[in-house]
Amino acid sequence: MKRHVAFLTGTFAVALSLLQPLSSASAAVDGWLSWRGPNQNGTSDEKGLPDAVDPKKPLWTADFRGQSTPVVANGKLYIMGYIDRGPDLQEGITCFDAETGKQLWQHLFNDFISDIIYLRYATSAPTVDPETGNVFIQGTQGIFASFTPDGKLLWKHSLMEKYGRMTFPNGRTPSPLIDGDYVITRYITSNWGAQGAAGDRFYAFDKKTGELAWASSPGDRPRDNSFSYPFLAWYKGYRVFYTALGDGSVACVNARTGEPIWRVNLFKAGINATVCVHNNDKVIAVFGTPYEPGQMVALKIPDVTPQPGAAGPVVIERSQVELWSNPGLSSSASSPILVGDRVYLVKEKGELSCVDANSGKVLWNLQLGIEQRNACPLYADGKLYVPILDDPDAKGSEQNADAAGGAGTKGGFYIIKPSDTEGKIINKVSLDGRCFGTPIAYNGKIYVQTAEKLYCFGKAGNNAGLAKAKPPEAWPKAGPAAQLQIIPSEVLLYPGQTASFRIRSLDAKGLVVQENIDPKSVKWDSYIPPTALVKAKMDGAFNAEGKLAAPQGAKMSAGAFEATMGNLKGYIRGRVLTGFPIKQDFESFMLSETTTNTVEEPTKFAYPPLPWIGARFRFEVREIDGTKALCKTIDNKLFQRGTIFMGDPTMKNYTIQADIMSDGNKRKMSDAGLICHRYQILLKGNEQKLEINSNLERFRFPAPDAPPNFRWSAKTWYTLKARVDTKPDGSGTIRAKAWKRGEPEPEAWTLEVEHKTAHQEGAPGLFGFSPQEMHVYLDNVLVTPNN
Repeated sequence: MKRHVAFLTGTFAVALSLLQPLSSASAAVDGWLSWRGPNQNGTSDEKGLPDAVDPKKPLWTADFRGQSTPVVANGKLYIMGYIDRGPDLQEGITCFDAETGKQLWQHLFNDFISDIIYLRYATSAPTVDPETGNVFIQGTQGIFASFTPDGKLLWKHSLMEKYGRMTFPNGRTPSPLIDGDYVITRYITSNWGAQGAAGDRFYAFDKKTGELAWASSPGDRPRDNSFSYPFLAWYKGYRVFYTALGDGSVACVNARTGEPIWRVNLFKAGINATVCVHNNDKVIAVFGTPYEPGQMVALKIPDVTPQPGAAGPVVIERSQVELWSNPGLSSSASSPILVGDRVYLVKEKGELSCVDANSGKVLWNLQLGIEQRNACPLYADGKLYVPILDDPDAKGSEQNADAAGGAGTKGGFYIIKPSDTEGKIINKVSLDGRCFGTPIAYNGKIYVQTAEKLYCFGKAGNNAGLAKAKPPEAWPKAGPAAQLQIIPSEVLLYPGQTASFRIRSLDAKGLVVQENIDPKSVKWDSYIPPTALVKAKMDGAFNAEGKLAAPQGAKMSAGAFEATMGNLKGYIRGRVLTGFPIKQDFESFMLSETTTNTVEEPTKFAYPPLPWIGARFRFEVREIDGTKALCKTIDNKLFQRGTIFMGDPTMKNYTIQADIMSDGNKRKMSDAGLICHRYQILLKGNEQKLEINSNLERFRFPAPDAPPNFRWSAKTWYTLKARVDTKPDGSGTIRAKAWKRGEPEPEAWTLEVEHKTAHQEGAPGLFGFSPQEMHVYLDNVLVTPNN
């Protein structure tokens, strides 16, 4: 089917007679509820805000460091941050009284299985639901959670262990987005099945239950992770969001179903800056890296006819929609803000620019610092509040921007009165700690977090200039039912378990027609997508009550189901895992595929176990030494490192072991190992070490500069074993041993490492790293419960 592409000649408008308030929207919660604020563009309509601030006389401060942006709701302030700087570093959310700074509650989480460096933590902002007041976070380690305003945990997901969320040294973490009954987040994931390839994906969850509604992969292969925040809008009666992607493009996605509508490629690296939408007819994006200048581009919103169920978005050439571009405007992580027809951007080298949104012409520049990272300007009460990474006039400002904290470093904070001819500095101060976070304004106060503390400036009490809360947004009425939506859209079961579903019908645009359809009125069938490489079915079936049941004795499996009600269809997918003991020797796999890459001879292989998270494209089952084993692939340099999860995040109190062998020679070998309770236990080939780590910079034993502690040889099998023993006080001991396969197991553990804030749970897994085109193999995997 052909898809129509034209160009807009004006703003899309929906007839008022077709609009209705979204049923879940209300004015129950007032405040600055999300990172970009009530206008989605970094601006506030409030008046009576400070013309000057004094760090020596703040209204209050709190010693909670980070790179986050606070949100405020009903007198409470919520913000991400972290404590400690070493192996016991924990990141999480803290709630303060917005007026006094009194800490009301806090939830902290460990970092785990990460390569975050330079204290790049707490880069995301919490988000508050305008209906319930509930708070949502995503942590740097991938903990995605919901809390009540009083701090009660409602639900929690480990995105890494459930959906294959990947880790990156830059630590850039997206902030959650609320849209009606959904909370939407994003990250680069490598899941299972059709979502096995690494992709910059968006996930929509039911905001009250935490159940997955849809997953979307709108981009091409990602070049970097992105924390660009989606902009919600209406497009031809569709609820959509516009966003930049990790593949260097800007895209439009149906916010109700996740179906991508269109995409425009712009850059050869990922884009982190959030887009601005001007006059509802153009998207303004900015991109660049610290090492490669980018530009600011305005794109005319194209007139694409969405096709529900299409394989992907319409990819539009930039030349077809570009209105203007300016190569003098570049930013890697700081986002522009939009004030009427003016765009304000702090460029990579710390220069504030005022840009005409209609032409791209720079009206003026103002040098404020020497470089800028994540922080963005805030516009309110006719003033710009601009944090700068380093105060160029303060001691310590010459330190590298990668060092997020450190004694003596100061951030710059400017208050500027902008016009079309100049930006006039009316106040400039130094703050304790570098400025990565974006400020907000609410109730007469300015809040900003630095790498050392959280500041509140302004006057006590209520502000007469506080802008009125916006009324609930009107939504179009739904059309005729055209599809079914089943929530959750993805499930994990163990033998003997069942899953219940909420079924509703949607119109062609994804708007809800009917809620709570009786599950017994739906016909269910196993479904194998025509594009599936592994033609598999889940070992489960729907019972008379409309529940999906995995029978006792169900085998490890994965697959999809199709729901039919009349001419309406919907889909879910699911996995069955067997729990303890987990045994896998790979002998049952049929090597029916043949490699076609250019770095090795054609070789027979089988795809890895389908239900394992993160295995696809990184591992294959091959024959080696007369047996079958899991082989780390070497054909794609982007996938040199591979992590597999074989269970769920709540598993604990187990022992894991596997046999490991690396190709190579005395000088060059690969790495491989186990994941136990969110710790990596590795045999390091080139370093000739047995290593325990959970963060490569803060929790790594022995240290990188320590001498070898375990000599092992290429092309020889070894057995690696690990367990974690936790204590009531929250501490624990990680134990690991290795020996040549076939020899007696040593009684003593080779390594025993204490951790004060030990990980209390975590899915068992496997790890392989083949950076020098040398395979590494894993076999005879065994996970057993501890006595």
